[in-house]
Amino acid sequence: MSKTPVFAVVGHPNKGKSSVVATLSQNDAIAIALEPGTTRRRQAYPLKVDGQILYTLVDTPGFQRPRRVLEWLEAHSVSASDHADTVRAFVTQHQDDGRFTDECELLTPLIDGAGIIYVVDGSVPYSPEHEAEMTILRWTGRPSLALINSIGTDDFSDSWQAALGQFFQVVRRFDAVRAPFEQHLGLLRAFGQLEPDWEMRLEQATHHLSEQRKQRRHQAARLIAGALEDMMSFQEKRTLTAGQAAGISDQTLADQLRGQWYRHQRKREQTLRLDIEHLYQHQQIRRQEAELEWHSEHDLFSEDSRKTWAVSRRYLATAGFGAGAVGGAGLDAITFGSSLGTGALIGGLIGAAGSYFYGDRLALPALNIEALRDGLKTATFGPVQDTQFGYVVLGRAVDHWWHISQRNHAGRDLLELEPADHHWLERLDRTSRQEIQRALEKGRKQRPLDDRHREKLVAALEQAMAAYDDWRLNRT
Repeated sequence: MSKTPVFAVVGHPNKGKSSVVATLSQNDAIAIALEPGTTRRRQAYPLKVDGQILYTLVDTPGFQRPRRVLEWLEAHSVSASDHADTVRAFVTQHQDDGRFTDECELLTPLIDGAGIIYVVDGSVPYSPEHEAEMTILRWTGRPSLALINSIGTDDFSDSWQAALGQFFQVVRRFDAVRAPFEQHLGLLRAFGQLEPDWEMRLEQATHHLSEQRKQRRHQAARLIAGALEDMMSFQEKRTLTAGQAAGISDQTLADQLRGQWYRHQRKREQTLRLDIEHLYQHQQIRRQEAELEWHSEHDLFSEDSRKTWAVSRRYLATAGFGAGAVGGAGLDAITFGSSLGTGALIGGLIGAAGSYFYGDRLALPALNIEALRDGLKTATFGPVQDTQFGYVVLGRAVDHWWHISQRNHAGRDLLELEPADHHWLERLDRTSRQEIQRALEKGRKQRPLDDRHREKLVAALEQAMAAYDDWRLNRT
């Protein structure tokens, strides 16, 4: 069996090497800074799936004195046949020489058998000073590809493409922060063609990464399903003694329980966000939690969220508005079905008075006080009686999932959640709509889903996520 592929990411200082490593190793803990010299020692970052190392990226310092190194190599080489040995001799002789610390650090993995990923910034003009670097890398004899990673707004990629093509077997444009997942796989396949000993291992790597992506979507759907069940059925409850009950008004008690209910729901949504982020190995976004929150007008219970994520009359008609819809069946019968479910919808609306979508704010649960034995009383607030609340939770969850699933691990900008301007659930088939609606109805009635219906809900949510993914990608 061939060895696990190792790629050394090399180049000039501050040209995006660490960003490339972060993205290809799915590790957002790698330091990325604008000032040169952030990486001073080589550091290996293995990419694992199910405990198996698929490949390893080595982040290296940038070249500091490439012309001096090349002068030494040319002075100690007899012919092209000894180039690789001459590079090895340079590292051996200068590894303790402070003048060439960075060069020895970046060349060591190459003489040990790593492939080369040479990174340049396509937003700055090509300069002949890079030729010394590229010549040194060619002397190693290792399989190599070059990535044009544009950091700024200008574009000199064409001139870079022409120059790099003279030194490297493969040249690709690759935005480490925004490159789609398919480009990651394309780089692995390209390297497999360059190094026959790695071809099978890298083909397996692309397969494992593709399967991992599918599995993550399934796991994310399961996490969202769990949050929907919890948030739709949650009830805030307090038991009071006779003295406690006498000392507090119903309005004050309702305000207290409402506040606790609100806090629980917001916290549960935040827990879901973190679970999704960690599922995709985004650990550092937690440090930006304040920025991750939408502004006040985008709060979970805001009017803006209601307008953005609540579904339409047409959607509810095809989803089956629940038990309250039965009362409207007569109208559909009278019109011989020509109302397209309008009668059932009217019945549903009557059964859910104060609807979230058709009112101007969330129809909150009512406070319920029940007398118990020995002078005790129990006060409850919840669960929410409006399934539109579930669609708001679902919309926000899927939108957040999409941003996380598309986010490369080199990204260090604040996560901005931008609401959709079209409700993607309209694309779902009737069966998926009904499964989601059924789950929300059961939640508000505090009837837990059995395993069979829970699996149907997860499958329906996967369809919803796929529809949102398709809508977002086609939009751009």
